[in-house]
Amino acid sequence: MLEEVERWLSRRSWSAADRPLDALVAAKRRTATTVSVVLPALDEEATVGRIVAAIRRELMTAAVPLVDELVVIDSGSTDRTAEVAAAAGARVVHRDAILPRIPALPGKGEVLWRSLLVTTGDIVCFIDADLRDFDPAFVSGIVGPLLTDADVDFVKAMYDRPFGDTPGQGGRVTELVARPLLNLHWPQLAGFVQPLGGEYAARRSLLERLPFPVGYGVELGLLVDALHTVGLDALAQVDVGVRKHRHQDGQALGRMAAAIYRTAQLRLSRAHLVRPSLTQFERGEEGFVPRTYAVDTEERPPMREIGEYAVHRAA
Repeated sequence: MLEEVERWLSRRSWSAADRPLDALVAAKRRTATTVSVVLPALDEEATVGRIVAAIRRELMTAAVPLVDELVVIDSGSTDRTAEVAAAAGARVVHRDAILPRIPALPGKGEVLWRSLLVTTGDIVCFIDADLRDFDPAFVSGIVGPLLTDADVDFVKAMYDRPFGDTPGQGGRVTELVARPLLNLHWPQLAGFVQPLGGEYAARRSLLERLPFPVGYGVELGLLVDALHTVGLDALAQVDVGVRKHRHQDGQALGRMAAAIYRTAQLRLSRAHLVRPSLTQFERGEEGFVPRTYAVDTEERPPMREIGEYAVHRAA
């Protein structure tokens, strides 16, 4: 590990317990900073309501007014995700209702990018909507450094990821794909425990300057681009404990890995690109059947280049 990264680990890695809620609320008031929390959601009726309710109960009260707005972006759910989220107290916006002049593409990154147009916070905090046993420290922990340290622009959550009953075995794509890529090509980012984690917060002033891969590659893309935009010392991570969520099957992980590799490859070179598709095999009645999937290759431009965003910010 680079000496620079070892120093960074000692200076920019914290625990959520390092910043009590009363200190965060005081810092928020002192700096007049607003905070938006965004949950991208697709068919998450089983978990989204509990997450929304916990944030409202613990972080959106008169005593602890840490979060100013809580928005669920529904990316085309066929279940009761939108209804459950609204009943729990979130403002729900459908992906297709945001920036309708640009047809929406499928993918998590697309939803995160569009969320900048329907939120107002100086700090934007992204939380996956499939978390079980959700702890509001996932929000307060990663928002904390942004409220208390003006030199920090981007904060990732770090946590244990149990796989079933086995501790520490989650994050298979992280260990097999993302971590090797980062160590080989962006060794300054080797200190991030969960580089692909879906829980992170950043200053709007940074997010609006970054391109967003529309699919699975969004977490790696934002992390790499943030490094190049503001430098390692403006990045940080906070230990929030344990993350429990729904695990993907092996083939879904393969598609995720391909998209992440493609995102990295685009950032390494804009020429000689690998073929943007992935063939996998499923057993059928007469043997193995090939299934070919397009790899997420689209990226949305920095939000500050979108005309509607300037109008939104001026409103």
